[in-house]
Amino acid sequence: MHDAGRYIIGLGIVLILFGLFVTVVGKLPGDIVVRRENFTFYFPITTSILFSILLSLMFYLFSKFF
Repeated sequence: MHDAGRYIIGLGIVLILFGLFVTVVGKLPGDIVVRRENFTFYFPITTSILFSILLSLMFYLFSKFF
């Protein structure tokens, strides 16, 4: 059971680092921004793909070890 705590803490650290990366970098190359006079549309496609990969890896590792 002690390993479970370590993995959860490790995954939390990874998520925090990813959140800091996205906050500092802002928009990544590949994110779509459309600006008009009274309208701004932001679709973070690259950020979404990276987040999806991170979550998939996290759930894979979680299911592998538990």
